[in-house]
Amino acid sequence: MADPLLFNPRTYDPAHFDPETRRLLRATVDWFEERGKRRLIEDYRSRAWLADFLAFSAKEGLFATFLTPASAADGQQDKRWDTARIAALNEIFGFYGLDYWYAWQVTILGLGPVWQSDNAAARRRAAELLDQGEVFAFGLSEKAHGADIYSTDMLLEPDGDGGFLASGSKYYIGNGNAAGLVSVFGRRTDVEGPDGYVFFAADSRHEAYHLVKNVVDSSKYVSEFRLERYPVGPDDILHTGRAAFDAALNTVNVGKFNLCTASIGICEHAMYEAVTHAQNRILYGRPVTAFPHVRRELTDAYVRLVGMKLFSDRAVDYFRSAGPDDRRYLLFNPMTKMKVTTEGEKVIDLMWDVIAAKGFEKDTYFAQAATEIRGLPKLEGTVHVNLALILKFMGNHLLAPTEYPPVETRLDAADDAFLFQQGPARGLGAIRFHDWRAAYDAHAEVPNVARFREQADALCAFVTTAAPDEEQSRDLDLLLAVGQLFALVVHGQLILEQARLTGLEQDVLDELFAVLVRDFSAHAVELHGKDSATAEQQRWALGAVRRPVVDDARSQRVWARVEALAGAYEMAP
Repeated sequence: MADPLLFNPRTYDPAHFDPETRRLLRATVDWFEERGKRRLIEDYRSRAWLADFLAFSAKEGLFATFLTPASAADGQQDKRWDTARIAALNEIFGFYGLDYWYAWQVTILGLGPVWQSDNAAARRRAAELLDQGEVFAFGLSEKAHGADIYSTDMLLEPDGDGGFLASGSKYYIGNGNAAGLVSVFGRRTDVEGPDGYVFFAADSRHEAYHLVKNVVDSSKYVSEFRLERYPVGPDDILHTGRAAFDAALNTVNVGKFNLCTASIGICEHAMYEAVTHAQNRILYGRPVTAFPHVRRELTDAYVRLVGMKLFSDRAVDYFRSAGPDDRRYLLFNPMTKMKVTTEGEKVIDLMWDVIAAKGFEKDTYFAQAATEIRGLPKLEGTVHVNLALILKFMGNHLLAPTEYPPVETRLDAADDAFLFQQGPARGLGAIRFHDWRAAYDAHAEVPNVARFREQADALCAFVTTAAPDEEQSRDLDLLLAVGQLFALVVHGQLILEQARLTGLEQDVLDELFAVLVRDFSAHAVELHGKDSATAEQQRWALGAVRRPVVDDARSQRVWARVEALAGAYEMAP
């Protein structure tokens, strides 16, 4: 019997979506299943470009339907920017291979500056290219500066006729080998300061566009390219000045959300393989799954994966309900990128400890999952960058809640227009949140939720009585340890909100929060050991350590769910 909490291609029917979305999602699953596991692995191993997949996408109108906002859809009702169905497709792509997801992901990034632009000609061109099945690219980072957009060396020199000639290079640019439109960030040579920033559209097939190489050994074409006096006319200009800077950051806000659901898909496929292998492997006359430590590791992996899904699904609702007066998504977004993707690494590691050498074998999906899961925490800003970002919200989130109308589940067929109207990328410290305690109060009867709530309350006391002083605030190593503790409270909050909305079984929730109690204790001990931690902070840290509430019967019931995954799905050969 299929587990309703996990994606399973054999039983997948996204009935909560409109008919065309259901058709496209199911058609995508069927395309991969018909292709088969052997071909999937061989394409991954041989680093083949994704031509067949992109031909399928073009034939079905997949990217065009999912990535054209209603404002550019020319009245075609099925086209919209709908974060819920985008998340569903991320999960499918992750399940079958991150290379496919990557071509889609960087297309999303490349479209971000276009859909935020007032340039009607560029918007029309983008919509036409999507209809033709083209992919897009996001030309932001550079070899010397990474994503430091203050220091771009892509220079636009006035050509004397109202346009520019662009020269410079970009590095680590996905789809740079094939993109019909590349959104490129640069600066004018004749204007100083932020007023000189420019986002413009380039074509990878233009003679002044020079593809240097693929900088990774992968089907993902992560390019280095160079422009040499590339002509940029008025129809190519997407943004100028501060608006170009904001478009870069707001595009990343949209794009990095996709990493969490890709990570979920990877873990789901790997889990089917791992549990099936462990159940069928006999050691010392017993299945591997008879050993207590194996059951603990696989159960922990399972509940962590469920937590990833609950958090990400709930974050979709805040993304879709965002507006100028509700920017809570700006906390939950880096949380999905940082917390969910690092949870994915833990899930894979737990399963790998069980299946051991099997995880290296060339005929498994797990071998590529173990490699690809590492990339997601490192894309669209490192874990450290996103941890530092969420710290900006800690005071208001923990200590200064305000009232908001309830945000319900958002699976409606609506266009998420605000994502391309986010406005200036500043003012994060002023964003307010609803009371996080309500989600915990609603599950106070769950033993490990109550135990974790003690730790969350302790963190509030830390912020008010033992917070880092001015000198410690310059010690990023210490602050990141505090950030991990705060991230756990936010992680737990959205998990609990989604658990209420979906009626999650209490056993699974209790087992999941037992894991979170252990995680909080581990990060508290880490804080205790930091070089600059004061005596007061050290005392607080040890005082925040808790032991989860142990219930053998509950753990056995959850293990039964995990054990049932054995043989529940295997990809067609």
